[in-house]
Amino acid sequence: MKSVFRTLNLGWAAAALVISACVQQTSPAAPAGSSAPAGAAAVSQTPSVIKIGAVVPLSGRYGAGGSQVQNGYELAVEAINKAGGMEFNGKKLPVELTILDDESDPTKTVQRLESLNASGVLAYLGGFGSDLHAAAAGVAEKNKIPYLGVAFAFQGIHAKGFKYLFSPFPKSPELAKTTFDLLDSLNPKPKTVFGLIEKTDWGAEMTAAWQGQAEKRGYTYAMEQYAPGSTDFSSAILKAKDANPDVVVMLPNPPDGIALVKQMKELSVNPKVMVTIRAADGPNWPKNLKQDGDFVLLMTGWSNDLSLPGVADMNKAHLARFNAPATPITGPAYNLLYVLADAIKRAKSLDRDSIRNALAETNMTTSIIGPVKFRPDGSSDVLTVVSQYQAGKTVSVWPPDMAAKKVIYPAPPYADRK
Repeated sequence: MKSVFRTLNLGWAAAALVISACVQQTSPAAPAGSSAPAGAAAVSQTPSVIKIGAVVPLSGRYGAGGSQVQNGYELAVEAINKAGGMEFNGKKLPVELTILDDESDPTKTVQRLESLNASGVLAYLGGFGSDLHAAAAGVAEKNKIPYLGVAFAFQGIHAKGFKYLFSPFPKSPELAKTTFDLLDSLNPKPKTVFGLIEKTDWGAEMTAAWQGQAEKRGYTYAMEQYAPGSTDFSSAILKAKDANPDVVVMLPNPPDGIALVKQMKELSVNPKVMVTIRAADGPNWPKNLKQDGDFVLLMTGWSNDLSLPGVADMNKAHLARFNAPATPITGPAYNLLYVLADAIKRAKSLDRDSIRNALAETNMTTSIIGPVKFRPDGSSDVLTVVSQYQAGKTVSVWPPDMAAKKVIYPAPPYADRK
């Protein structure tokens, strides 16, 4: 499949939001004496547009998730350009966004990012899936281009010392802690947890985080691994059946996750709680599984029913444009453009290093995901939202003070679902 190339500019007519409703800036300006790393590309004069490049998996195994990311980016660019553009030095400049499809292939992620570098983009936006972000972050570091990404929870990427990587999205430690915060709130409290874990670096990181939280809080934890891309998961599932856990946790890619649930039903594995990170994030989950996909808990960083001030308007724009409610990854992706806009407003000049330094100093509150402030490694302690599929749709169930509904617990056995 050929790459998708799309440029959005000020003249692209579509439904839009007002930028002033989306971001409340609380950041101080970047320190006057801040120094930029040597070797980054610079802009000699203020350009007529802000050029941004995004590499997103619009096809392949992550295509369903990548489309959510794309929708968020496009809606945000429409809204920002409708309001005049991103502000720099007292002037608003329209945003020009180029989106390329990497087909869920890390090699093509690298190739597409190099193409965008050659076109002179000031910042990169990322796609979907930890392996693609890992490939992209290295390219961004080499090219000294600020890189903003959501839809990846792998903390290990941030441990590599990248200075140009920024991700306002929950990572493995936050996901594990939130998992057990929610489990602790259930009555009766579950006691046993079983992990169906893919054999990847992120799988190892996530199961260590889950196991650490389980042991600290008095749960029994066991796990079994499987190879991603398998068609027969029965060996791992039967180990789970023997353990008869109250809770099953897993983080498969979308095709693996759908297959796992179908085989769990066939083998009569019926946990009271199932936490599924990543695989359940897209519309393919309810489409393929129907009632068997219900009651699953997922953590995407956002939900379209949160009680935050900008969520309703953003969801309204999504409905107008796509004739469907905003999907879970769309909100964090949308928010990235406003994080970048805030940095550009504070930057001393429109070169990549100045934008990078301004991003590092981010301290803002957005109306879509709440507070954003980056740690030295580029990760951010942002809101961790838990949603649940109820009647084929995702609804927020955590944190309680922002959630739309309560968790349905325990989940009924597959055989009893209608």
